[in-house]
Amino acid sequence: MEFLIFAAALVIMAIVFITTFVKIVPQGRQYTLERFGRYTRTLSPGIHFITPIMDQIGQKLSMMESVLDVPRQEVITRDNVMVRCDAVVFTQVYDAAKAAYEVEDLRLAITNLSLTNLRTVIGSMELDEVLSQRDTINARLLQTIDSATNPWGVKVVRIEIKDLSPPSDLNEAMAKQMKAERERRAEITQAEGEKAAAILRAEGHKQAVILEAEGRKESAFRDAEGRERAAQAEATATRMVSEAIAAGDVNALNYFLGQSYVEAFAKLASSPQQRTVIVPTELSAIASAIEGVKQLTMSGTATQKQNAPLSSVPITKG
Repeated sequence: MEFLIFAAALVIMAIVFITTFVKIVPQGRQYTLERFGRYTRTLSPGIHFITPIMDQIGQKLSMMESVLDVPRQEVITRDNVMVRCDAVVFTQVYDAAKAAYEVEDLRLAITNLSLTNLRTVIGSMELDEVLSQRDTINARLLQTIDSATNPWGVKVVRIEIKDLSPPSDLNEAMAKQMKAERERRAEITQAEGEKAAAILRAEGHKQAVILEAEGRKESAFRDAEGRERAAQAEATATRMVSEAIAAGDVNALNYFLGQSYVEAFAKLASSPQQRTVIVPTELSAIASAIEGVKQLTMSGTATQKQNAPLSSVPITKG
């Protein structure tokens, strides 16, 4: 019986000795080792053998990135507006010894440091800047708090403002201001659209007037060209008839007179005010008229040959 009690006591002592002699550190954590209450070294993840009774574990620290909530607080801006704000801080311990022995309560220290710097940064800005420049606030807080926590062996990875809440009456005023601004922009956009439409209509009318004027110009040019060609043709025909008469050939003159007679008679017959058309009873009268002109032309030609050149031949239509 005594032997069993002694064996059990030996087993218990062995278990206690092993648990105090062997230490296993999990991944993502580090332990500080103290000998007689004084820091000696840091235990990294894995299995470690320490001296029982003399050595003991001091602080167990997480080396992973941790999230720290900054409580909501009221801050007065530079233009004396009360806003409520809170934030979230992401930190990571990179030196376990400093984090364990340089500050009493690491989380409380970082929280209070964030609160005070948040009041300082927001208090130096106006309300419009606070609401529109969150990235600037985050950057300034990160730079300030990271430099302050560096002696503690802590790296501040980033800081984010979670919420910024102005007073309710100010929110209503801001909503009205935003509505008025949007209405103003809508009116400006509509006015610009109407202006652009009026300009386009004026440009279209201008182009239409220009094209119409160019069309009238081209039409007048074509009409003048046609009249010029007709006059040239008439002058050419007259010249040829004159040359033929001067040469003693009256066939061209006969053709010219006959054509003119027929055209005049056709116009007389097609007149809307002419109800009765008088047709000569003897068509031979036309030939007699042409023959009389022929004799006159022949006598005129003979006189030209004897005296002087014929300048003009008067023709009388009967």
